[in-house]
Amino acid sequence: MIARLKGCVDLLDLGSVILDVGGVGYQVFCSSRTLAKLTLGEKVVLEIETQVREDHIHLFGFFDGLERDWFKLLTMVQGVGAKVGLAILSMFEPHELNDILASEDKMAIAQANGVGPKLATRIISELKDKRDVLSAVNQSYNVNKSDTPILEKDDNKSKKDAISGLVNLGFSSMESFSTVSRIVANSQKEISVEDLIRLGLRELSSDLSD
Repeated sequence: MIARLKGCVDLLDLGSVILDVGGVGYQVFCSSRTLAKLTLGEKVVLEIETQVREDHIHLFGFFDGLERDWFKLLTMVQGVGAKVGLAILSMFEPHELNDILASEDKMAIAQANGVGPKLATRIISELKDKRDVLSAVNQSYNVNKSDTPILEKDDNKSKKDAISGLVNLGFSSMESFSTVSRIVANSQKEISVEDLIRLGLRELSSDLSD
C-alpha cells in the first residue's frame, strides 16, 4: 500500500499530477488546493491514500496529513466517493469544514460539485456524530513541522511526545492522537512516553492485523 510519494512534478493536469519517482511516473489525483501548491520540475512529498478496486488502483495525493485525514472522513459517508471528497476539499479548507460541521451549515457544503441537498444533510448528520474521530482531526496541525496536532495547554508533554513518536513510526496524526488520548484517558496514573508509545504501537498494530 502506497502511503507517501517523494518525487519531481512531471506534469500538472486538471485534477491530477504526474509525479516522477525514480523514473516511474505516478498519476496522483488531488484537490485543486493541493495542485495550486505544486510547481513543474520541483520536488515534492505527497501524503497518499490508495484505493484498490477490481478494475483500477487510484492514488489520491495531499499536500499535508490534515487534508488526507479529512478526505478519509468524508469518503466514509455513504454517497461521498473520491471525486466528491476532492471537490469538497477543493472548495473548503479543513478549518472551514470544521466550522461547517459545528454550525450544521448544509447550504455551505452543498455548494461543492456533486453535493446536493440530501447528500449535504447526510454528510452533516454522519460526521457530526463521530466525536472521537473528529476530536483528533479538528486539532490545529503544525504542517510546517511534524504534522502532529498542536495539543491544548493542559495536555502533558508525554502525551505530545508519544503522538509525535507514533507519527514518526508511520502512523497518521489522526490515529496516533486518538490512540494516545484513549490510553491516557483510561489510565489512572501518569504514563511515561516510552510506555505510551509501546501501548500505542501494540494497539495500532493490532488494528492493522484485524
